[in-house]
Amino acid sequence: MRLLVGMLYVIFAGTACAQSWPSKPVRIVVAYPPGGGIDVIGRQIAEKLTASWGQPVVVENRPGANTILATEFVAKSAPDGHTVLFTTDATFSINPHLYAKLPFDPQRDFTPVTMMVLLQQLLVAHPAEPYHSLAELIQAAKAKPGSINYASYGSGSQPHLAGEMLKYKAGIDLVHIPYKGIALAVPAVMAGEVQLTFAGIATSMPQLKAARVKAIAIGGTRRSPLLPDVPTFTELGFAEVETHAWFALFLPAGSPREAVMRIYQDTKRIIDEAEYRQKQLIERGYEVVGSSPEEFMTYMKTDRENRGRAVKISGAKAE
Repeated sequence: MRLLVGMLYVIFAGTACAQSWPSKPVRIVVAYPPGGGIDVIGRQIAEKLTASWGQPVVVENRPGANTILATEFVAKSAPDGHTVLFTTDATFSINPHLYAKLPFDPQRDFTPVTMMVLLQQLLVAHPAEPYHSLAELIQAAKAKPGSINYASYGSGSQPHLAGEMLKYKAGIDLVHIPYKGIALAVPAVMAGEVQLTFAGIATSMPQLKAARVKAIAIGGTRRSPLLPDVPTFTELGFAEVETHAWFALFLPAGSPREAVMRIYQDTKRIIDEAEYRQKQLIERGYEVVGSSPEEFMTYMKTDRENRGRAVKISGAKAE
């Protein structure tokens, strides 16, 4: 009888512990301004988690300093699982190679929770350019070195690293023209100010349909179901040209394991919902991932190494 009582105590105690989080409102700190793709997803997830958890889940935008402001804020927050960082690969895969010193340790001060989605970018060109494939682009660049420009949204940004890696692997000379944001880079191609840029499917699709730009290639290992005729850099022999961005959740190091797993499991459940997955993610060009904390940690190690190689080749420095 005493043994049975003891077992029941352990069971109920464990259940109470598992249900102790969240004990107050949860804050998702988005490292970007309101209105962008990551902010939209963050608010959609917050609304659904509020319904599941019985506690308010609020989004707080803290843009600035190439995601450093938001990241530092979360790093210094209480590790109780109630302050979550929602950011991109720039924070953990690129910034450590761009900045000589950061106000936090990207590996020591955070616990990865899950990579929610992966976004591959397209290499797009002005429709009047004579090249229609990557091979033709490379041929044109070799014929007139330095005559083709490509836009990015700053030194060390994903488009900059992809462009410099393409130059390195193809042995060509493209001229980098940095703009202040992707909102300016794509219109610059449309206006003929530059010939090329890298942009996400959601940004590019309306312009592709209107024939204001044309697609040359896309990142990743498989073609996008939205653009099945656009080849990947990998199949064209340029697997090192990585154009991706990812959106992921992190907690301060030392946060309760129950919080890590609850956020991961409930977020994955949401992004796996058939209608949400199709309408809000896949049809907007996102690849749904939903990796476990352990899977994500392994992925980040390789991603950080690859981006470090690209930063070195590009010569990019923090601006």
